[in-house]
Amino acid sequence: MNRTRSLALLVLIGSGLAIYGVSASPAFGYRTLDIVGADRTDEAIVRSELSVEDGSNLFRLSTDGMSERLRALPTVAGASIEIALPDTLRVHLTERQAVVVWQVGNERFLVDADGLVFADATTTPGLPVIDDRRSPATRSSDGHGGQDGPNVAPDVVGMQIGDTVDPVDFDAATRLGSLLPVDVGSGAAGLHVRIDDATGFSVDTGKDGWSAVFGYYTPTIRKTDLIPGQVRLLKSLLAGREETVATVVLADDRAGTYTAKVAP
Repeated sequence: MNRTRSLALLVLIGSGLAIYGVSASPAFGYRTLDIVGADRTDEAIVRSELSVEDGSNLFRLSTDGMSERLRALPTVAGASIEIALPDTLRVHLTERQAVVVWQVGNERFLVDADGLVFADATTTPGLPVIDDRRSPATRSSDGHGGQDGPNVAPDVVGMQIGDTVDPVDFDAATRLGSLLPVDVGSGAAGLHVRIDDATGFSVDTGKDGWSAVFGYYTPTIRKTDLIPGQVRLLKSLLAGREETVATVVLADDRAGTYTAKVAP
């Protein structure tokens, strides 16, 4: 073996020993978790999904699968992970952004642009609120379409985090929820959107104001593209008589009627 080959062999051996020393050194053990972009995502949940023990050597740590697990969290739209030596695991989160608040009974939920229910709504700054007063869905007690016994009542299923709002309902809700009083020629302070079993979608101005029934929408027969025309029709029916109108019924984008308030 000549001198050049001997030196190369020594370098390889030295590099191998250095790598082994680094990978075994406690100096590069995991001690700190740095989470960037987490406003609604609980740190304890992030730690649980990462499942990295304190002191784990960062040189030997594989982050494969961690990002995918984080992206599966309801509040998370995107996630990436980097190792910052000597002892830090840094998580970058892109959280889902709410476009509407969906209220069911006393509960309020944040819903993103995809219609995903991703968090409880503790505050609702500037977001339209959809008051869903429809009867909740039911399912069989065994959860698979059967029954545990002849007298077993089905379970009532309310809205839950992780649910997706029906696309047609979501489209109608966001269209109506984005309306301002000026859009319908109203002098009211604000508009409220409601859904119920009897009339479907409606918009009102609160106590002693008027209510406009927009109805239910379907994917084929009564589509949500009626809504812009219904809004124009509502504006024409309110023009010059808003203070006297009690209820407006918008059959479609061309036919609508109203009833007047009863005079005191």
